[in-house]
Amino acid sequence: MTYSPKSQFLQVMQQRGFLQDCTDLQGLDERLLQGTMPAYIGFDATAESLHVGSLIQIMMLRWLQKTGHKPITLMGGGTTKVGDPSFKDESRPLISDDIIAKNMAGIRTVFDKYLSFGEGETDAMMVNNADWLDDLNYVAFLRDYGKHFTINRMIALESVKQRLDREQPLTFLEFNYMLLQAYDFMELNRRYGCAMQMGGSDQWGNIVNGIDLTRRINKQQVFGLTTPLLTKADGSKMGKSASGAIWLNEAKLSSYDFWQFWRNTLDADVGKFLKLFTELPLDECERLAALQGADINEAKITLANEVTALCHGSQAAKDAEATARQVFEQGGVGDDLPTLELTADEIGDGISFTQLLVRSGLVGSGKDAKRAISAGAARLNDEAVSDAGLMLSVDDIRATPKLSASKKKHGLVKLAG
Repeated sequence: MTYSPKSQFLQVMQQRGFLQDCTDLQGLDERLLQGTMPAYIGFDATAESLHVGSLIQIMMLRWLQKTGHKPITLMGGGTTKVGDPSFKDESRPLISDDIIAKNMAGIRTVFDKYLSFGEGETDAMMVNNADWLDDLNYVAFLRDYGKHFTINRMIALESVKQRLDREQPLTFLEFNYMLLQAYDFMELNRRYGCAMQMGGSDQWGNIVNGIDLTRRINKQQVFGLTTPLLTKADGSKMGKSASGAIWLNEAKLSSYDFWQFWRNTLDADVGKFLKLFTELPLDECERLAALQGADINEAKITLANEVTALCHGSQAAKDAEATARQVFEQGGVGDDLPTLELTADEIGDGISFTQLLVRSGLVGSGKDAKRAISAGAARLNDEAVSDAGLMLSVDDIRATPKLSASKKKHGLVKLAG
């Protein structure tokens, strides 16, 4: 019989589809009912923004706070220097301290949209694991904590087995990552009373290691909870599009393109995404998901508006919807379309239409641009372009032309200055 939790947080997790596995569901439920509980999710600082693939974890932290508990966002200022080998085919390139600091600042702006930070009991806090990892005495670390990890157990982890089975290199540096992540949980428990680590199901082995180390060293009971690895109904990976990652920072992806990503959700995913990525009541999520035919488009617009409002603000969502209606329903240009600015020097004697499609982000490569042209999907000012070698002059760009790579991907080009 499935356990029915009594705590509000676990009820939300179970009802909205966040819950994959938990180390002790009943024990965690009882702990949550005792009062405010700190819990964390770790994020490595490998880019200036997180993307949609991290949004399910961010929403977990948001619900944790909304149900009376304390979210801890652990930034991997230390572990980013190593790189998580979990389900990666090759080692990550090493990143400098300056770039890591810049990336963390960018990621903080994402969390500020979803969480309330401060000094209160349920206020979120951001912590950097470099605070304790950078000063570790390596020999002492191995002596005190390495003895709690067996090589047998470490190589049994699925993420490690896959690399070894494919005979792909796994560096000793990466192999150490699981020890460092376990140490993070123990340290957060010791410093802040953190009682739970959450993450995607690919982190299960690392989470269990941290629970075991915390129990052995701190003599504390702590918990782990994971979410399903999210894929779209067509089997493709969540968080990616044909033109690249769906970033959560406006500086890396316009709010209009972000809105469009959600508007283009597959029919079969609408209900699941409404439950995971919005705060609409469950009965409303189910009502919208049950819509059929053309009516499902209104459900997709609601999804896009709700998710964009959380990430970029309600005005950005309204502007994106207005622009979309202007472009698609009225054949207009729309003030909020993503815009590529070029100087006269960049244009020179002329710039190709193919290059404009790539540089504007409407397609991922020159090959994609030529494919769109040959398929009749590429347009300039709503007129089909059949010549892949079409060149535009400075005067053409001065008129701020509209580019289209498909019925749903549009942008503008304007002359800078």
